[in-house]
Amino acid sequence: MAGHSKWANIQYRKGAQDKKRAKIFTRLIREITVAARMGGGDQDANPRLRLAIDKALSNNMPKDNIERAVKRGSGETDGENFEEIRYEGYGPNGVAIMVDTMTDNRNRTVGEVRHAFSKHGGNLGADGSVGYLFDRKGVFSFGPDVDDEAVLELALEAGAEDVAEYDDGSFDVLCAPDDYAAVKQALAAGEFEAAESDVTMRPATTVELSEEDAESCLKLLDALEDLDDVQNVYSNAEFPEALLAAG
Repeated sequence: MAGHSKWANIQYRKGAQDKKRAKIFTRLIREITVAARMGGGDQDANPRLRLAIDKALSNNMPKDNIERAVKRGSGETDGENFEEIRYEGYGPNGVAIMVDTMTDNRNRTVGEVRHAFSKHGGNLGADGSVGYLFDRKGVFSFGPDVDDEAVLELALEAGAEDVAEYDDGSFDVLCAPDDYAAVKQALAAGEFEAAESDVTMRPATTVELSEEDAESCLKLLDALEDLDDVQNVYSNAEFPEALLAAG
């Protein structure tokens, strides 16, 4: 979510995520399991698994839980067989939305995703209908009180590509997904901790919403994120700062 109110967007989403801690653990375990299944249980040789474990640790997941998920994924123990499916669609005022799921029942998942879209004023689109509007990037988000020049100097040396600055003084450091771990390590060595960091789908452009459309869009995004099979929800919506502060 880029735009004028970047910092308000981050604070709002972090607050919403904190209320869903148990669901976050479930999603992280699924991601670890699938990553280990696809690329093996050695995180040094499996960047996706390394990122998933890093997320789990940053969310204070017990190491025993992480180890069990890795073993399930690498075939050392039995577990459910999930497949990854991405759904694309539109929200109020043409907002582009992508929904990443992991499911053991494709029919159930598509039905739930379609219902959430239709109930909250959106519609499910065809594959590729909005995907071209997003780029997969490593993103490190900092608040307006952080020295952007000092952060950028460290990040560029570690492989970062660019910085995106916003009207509220906050900024994002951007990198290729393969350089995410190196950039994060460099920033940590310089004692710069991002308020939010991830390898994510970043919109190339954003859609500014009226307060009415923003309220409808937030309900749609929350409904999608509440679905058990959903791992991540991405949009190019830009929400009014006043609405986020009220939420």
